[in-house]
Amino acid sequence: MIRARGLTRRFMIKKEAVDAVRGIDLDVEAGRLVAFLGPNGAGKSTTLRMLTSLLPPTSGTATVAGHDVVSDPAGVRARIGYVGQKNGAGENFRVRDELVTQGRCYGLNRREAGRRADEVLDRLELGSLADRKPGTLSGGQRRRLDIALGLVHRPALLFLDEPSTGLDPQSRANIWDHILRLREDHGTTLFLTTHYLEEADSMAERVVIIDHGRIIADGTAERLKGDLAGDRITVTLHDGSQTVRAAEIAERIAGAGAVTTGDTTVWLRVPRADVTLPEYLRSLEASGVKAAAAETSRPTLDDVFLALTGRSLREGDETGPDVPAVPAAPDGRNVPETPA
Repeated sequence: MIRARGLTRRFMIKKEAVDAVRGIDLDVEAGRLVAFLGPNGAGKSTTLRMLTSLLPPTSGTATVAGHDVVSDPAGVRARIGYVGQKNGAGENFRVRDELVTQGRCYGLNRREAGRRADEVLDRLELGSLADRKPGTLSGGQRRRLDIALGLVHRPALLFLDEPSTGLDPQSRANIWDHILRLREDHGTTLFLTTHYLEEADSMAERVVIIDHGRIIADGTAERLKGDLAGDRITVTLHDGSQTVRAAEIAERIAGAGAVTTGDTTVWLRVPRADVTLPEYLRSLEASGVKAAAAETSRPTLDDVFLALTGRSLREGDETGPDVPAVPAAPDGRNVPETPA
């Protein structure tokens, strides 16, 4: 469904060249749910804009839903849905009218557009709001309307750029329920970005992490956490003077890594905490080091990023520009811009 090779994007910022995306190779199979993660400025949105034909690449190639993003952007747009970070509906027309107009823009006749509008309104539980204006809806309702706009032409591939950002927990859960049912019922391929790492962890079949314009990790959330981060063991000691000794013992355990200490605490990363913790506690006892408490925790995707880069995935990245989207002409052509 998505195939990119050597995809790059360079911008001129105050007469200086800035490489926002630096050679992306990416394949996404049909029917998959892929989360695309990275800190602010890492190149996520720029990559999405290239894949959706809103921004031409500086170099490299990409085909989306079987169409080239450079030579056939209209073909790409006809076959994808795109839900951006901002609301897509206008303020002055009724919800159903917005959906019918969207369907007509995709070539549906009036009857088919009306049928599809009613179908997505029902699927996303917006039927009772059909005669309301988008400006009167709640945040969660508006995001569901944005998703409906992206689905009205029944695309095989849906891009979701932070679909649940800014919503309360109940609205986020509701949005995800609709997204997952959509995929289950129709086999829609979903490619999304999110700042909520727990969403990617629990929902996505595959996680792709980008940083400084390059993909640095790609796999299932469980594999990435197991291979790159590992479980965390925290042991609190009775006597702070024994902390150094406890850390030395931890470093000798097979597979242990990232051993750090506090006043009375030792932390370490291991492949399997359930196996390693009993061994570690026995070694401490044999060495006369008394543990007061011990606990284990599973790694998160933020731990994966920390292991790869030494910083948190939640931190902003000052090195990359948040470049505005390039406007598009109605026929699908990119509006010319000043080349880098």
